Amino acid sequence: MRDKIKSRAALLRLVRDLKRQGKTVVFTNGCFDLLHVGHVRLLAAAKKLGDVLVVAVNSDRSVRSLGKPPGRPLVPEGERAELIAALEMADYVTIFGESTPLALIRALLPDVLVKGGDWKADEIVGGKEVKAAGGEVVVVPLVPGRSTTKLMSKCGQSWLRPAKVNRRLNRIE
Repeated sequence: MRDKIKSRAALLRLVRDLKRQGKTVVFTNGCFDLLHVGHVRLLAAAKKLGDVLVVAVNSDRSVRSLGKPPGRPLVPEGERAELIAALEMADYVTIFGESTPLALIRALLPDVLVKGGDWKADEIVGGKEVKAAGGEVVVVPLVPGRSTTKLMSKCGQSWLRPAKVNRRLNRIE
């Protein structure tokens, strides 16, 4: 599973070889902090669009640069990459440190660029470059009610607060 995680340089070589073999390379990216069913369905849909799915994971520094709430990411970049690599639909995983994956997309020029439905096709970073190279941009509908922010909010309502201990009865309330 960890052998799926590649440096940018190694990934560029791999993608170049795959394209020479006539393989269709699909690319998507995200923070993937608190992996949930919406992420899994996005990746499954992306995999169906080609032969090879490359998933780029935002580095910890990159996540923080996006204006996420304090304390994000919850899961360190290496673990997030390993979780994605453990999914059978992900063929290769890489971590990028920039605030957007534009440089990586320009270098790879995937055949298909995929993002979730919270993006408009004409606003997807790297979309213009992929289309100019003859590729396509695909938007996969979101799974209603599923997001890391909603998960955090739901969890934060209860278990993030310290438990009150009733010392007299010696039990947690």
